Amino acid sequence: MEDRGFRGLVGIKVSEHEEGASRVTLEADEQHLNVHGTVHGGAIATLVDVSMGEAVATTTDDDEHPVTIEIKVNYLEPGTTGTLTCSAQVLKRGKRFTVVSAEVVQGDDVVAEAIGTFTTVG
Repeated sequence: MEDRGFRGLVGIKVSEHEEGASRVTLEADEQHLNVHGTVHGGAIATLVDVSMGEAVATTTDDDEHPVTIEIKVNYLEPGTTGTLTCSAQVLKRGKRFTVVSAEVVQGDDVVAEAIGTFTTVG
C-alpha cells in the first residue's frame, strides 16, 4: 500500500491489513515531539485514524471509502522517539456505521487506546 498524502507527510506506514483489521507504524523522531519532548497527541491521533480507516477499508467495496465520524483517544503513557505501532480492529460493521477499536503500543507500553465510528462514501 502506498503511503501518500497526509499520512506520508507525517511518516505513517501501513504494515499489515486483513479482513477487519490493520496495523500501522510511525517512526517518531524530533519532528513528532511536543514542547515537552514527548510524541504530540495529534501525531498519535493521526496514527489511530489511519489504522482505523485501513481496518474499515478491508470491509468495503472498491468504490467505497471510509470516512471518520468520530474518534475518542485515551492517552495512557507518553510516547517517545522510536517506533509506535497501532493495531485496529472492526468491532461492528453496520449498514451505515462501523465501530472500530485501536491500541497504540511502543515497546511494552500501551501508549493509547481508542474507539471510533466510521461511515463510507463512494
